[in-house]
Amino acid sequence: MRSASAGSIGGVSDSAESTPRRSAAPSAAPSPLARLLAFGSIVLGGAAGGFIGWAFVDLQCTGDCTLAAGGAGLVGAVGAAIGVGIVAVLALRAMSEWGAMAARGVTDEQLRMSKRGDPRAARQSRPPRVR
Repeated sequence: MRSASAGSIGGVSDSAESTPRRSAAPSAAPSPLARLLAFGSIVLGGAAGGFIGWAFVDLQCTGDCTLAAGGAGLVGAVGAAIGVGIVAVLALRAMSEWGAMAARGVTDEQLRMSKRGDPRAARQSRPPRVR
């Protein structure tokens, strides 16, 4: 019976030398810059919504309206951030889809034909069958 050495389980080594290297699969995720810009737009939109909510109540209220103005600012910030977040997610998904279509080699003409229901689009986008 063989004894298991350190770094192995059941006699199978987990060293990097015995593990076959796999090539990295292409990612459909948007670039880090696009994600950073989306995050920044959500933060900026939330800040703008908060300021608008606060200003809306502050301008209309007389006396001490600190709590009401702060609450309106919070509601405005959350609402605006959610709205901008939805738009940012849709934009990032569209970028990913466009990138995936470009990687598959789908042309704009093929995309237009497929939207019109033209059967030639399906024939052109599939690779030929080899028997």
